[in-house]
Amino acid sequence: MKLKITAGPFEFSAVLETAKAPKTCEAFLRQMPFEGKIVHVRWSGEGVWIPLGDRDFGVGYENHTSHPAPGHILLYPGGISETEILLAYGGVDFSSKMGQLAGNHFITIASNRDKLPELGQLTLWEGAQQIRFEMADA
Repeated sequence: MKLKITAGPFEFSAVLETAKAPKTCEAFLRQMPFEGKIVHVRWSGEGVWIPLGDRDFGVGYENHTSHPAPGHILLYPGGISETEILLAYGGVDFSSKMGQLAGNHFITIASNRDKLPELGQLTLWEGAQQIRFEMADA
């Protein structure tokens, strides 16, 4: 399944990793279209995140990693830290003030990956940016 992601002034196409993270994808699809604000990570390196507090997607770990590649989007389902969605734009060692975290890799950005560092720098220096996930037109 293909998604359209609009983040700040940038637009990306992406694919849901339904074979590797089926429960996470299914839970996220129930929330579509999904909107929020991305802020720059504090502990993890080159990434932006959507803090989601105690929001419960009803999923556990699947296809989880602490080291996503640029363009990988993770859902951390909560536990020792708050629920969040993380988008890696460069090197990431996913963690919080509580320590190392692992999130479910459930979306991969497929286009305009070269714009991800610009999005990261914009978020770092200009502040929170709007983000919207929606189904892509066929």
